[in-house]
Amino acid sequence: MPRSLPQKMLAGRAQPKRRSGPQRLAVAILAAGQGTRLKSKHPKVLHQIAGRPLLEYVIEAARSVVPATDVYVIIGHEAERVRAAVESSGVQFVRQQPQRGTGHALMAAREALERYDHVLVLSGDVPLIRPETIARVRDFHLARRAAMTILTAEPSDPTGYGRVVRRGRSDAVQAIVEQKALTPKQRNLREINSGIYGFATRPLLAHIGRLTTDNAHHELYLTDMAALLAKAKETVVALQAEDSGEVLGVNTRAELARLDALLRQRKCAQLMAAGVTVYRPETCTLDAAVTVGADTVLEPFVQLLGATRVGSDCRIRSYSVISDSEIGDGVEVRPGSVIEGSRLEAGAVIGPYAHLRPGSEIGEGAHVGNFVETKKARLGKGSKANHLTYLGDAEIGAGVNVGAGTITCNYDGVAKHKTVIEDGAFIGSDTTLVAPVKVGRGSYIGAGSTITDDVPADALAIARTRQVVKEGWAARKRQERSGTRK
Repeated sequence: MPRSLPQKMLAGRAQPKRRSGPQRLAVAILAAGQGTRLKSKHPKVLHQIAGRPLLEYVIEAARSVVPATDVYVIIGHEAERVRAAVESSGVQFVRQQPQRGTGHALMAAREALERYDHVLVLSGDVPLIRPETIARVRDFHLARRAAMTILTAEPSDPTGYGRVVRRGRSDAVQAIVEQKALTPKQRNLREINSGIYGFATRPLLAHIGRLTTDNAHHELYLTDMAALLAKAKETVVALQAEDSGEVLGVNTRAELARLDALLRQRKCAQLMAAGVTVYRPETCTLDAAVTVGADTVLEPFVQLLGATRVGSDCRIRSYSVISDSEIGDGVEVRPGSVIEGSRLEAGAVIGPYAHLRPGSEIGEGAHVGNFVETKKARLGKGSKANHLTYLGDAEIGAGVNVGAGTITCNYDGVAKHKTVIEDGAFIGSDTTLVAPVKVGRGSYIGAGSTITDDVPADALAIARTRQVVKEGWAARKRQERSGTRK
């Protein structure tokens, strides 16, 4: 005998009276599942493609159709992590506990949804859905005055998907049949259920209590609503997506990788169409939120990640990785450089093999060269640090030359301290600046110095022991060693 939830749980409240005027529409996003086939301890909808969580794409599309306050994300597995990840979007949240299927998810959201005339149901793991398609489902659903509208698709290989059984050649739907339950005749059907629906709230809530758990997973499925509503003489219709690719979901790591590659290919194509040169785009990793100005060149194997913005007429050379940074116009990033959370002004030159850590600001025309590391350091206009240097917690003015091997000693084991180098100063090679310390405008630091005190403007500071030369010492040492061997 089919099993169902306790009647007390399913008992319907008095349905609100239908109001005159515009129909109120909500969007419910199903995001409570664990995603066991991903074999991950992390929530399925927080796995990323092109640098953003799957769920974030779906929310963005939904917010293009209805206000954020009318978007309800149904969360369950690792609910607080999911909420924290997307809370800034302004959407509402409904807790599904325990998780007993897609039908049970809407039961959990009943109190929120019964205030609306219609609800569109999206899947939190279908990130390619476009706002235009959501709006098309909405318009078709309202125009047909349907109790249920099913967005369908015809992929090249429908294996594994539930099939939509239409009534003849009309848009009316008889049922959705899962792959395992297909009859020999139905196996020829290629139209699949996308898991994206439109519902009239009144018939949905009136019949959802009739869902049963008579299936392999003992869960309540929204797919069964098609047959329930059709048998109740309600209007159930299907609308085919214009692009079957946009209803692809993520169930495995392989599918995650395919969608990630697809989005990144689209990003490269979009940038090239806008005037960016991308050599060997199949090798470049560009996140969805990245922007790049016209006439910039991206060489092979470049990674632009997070919210990175690159200006025009730049050249980003091979194997450079730039994340959450702002790159001005005409900047050259030489091979193998890593730039994180930094800002580069116009005409700066970085690398090769430089590492700009968060909080670095590189001024107009400044140079940060090979094997130089910066952290919370500001280099003024035209300043140079070209070789083998560490600049941390440093404020460096314009026209400063920082010699090879210079180190700002910013950490005393307990706290960080700042080094200030004013305009036009010259820092000799292998200098150690022990912060807090200030080097005045136009001053010189002799090579090999360890500077622990402030240096006045236009001064010369030398802090090293006097050189001692012992003539013949090396020859005598060699003779002694030779004698020892004998």
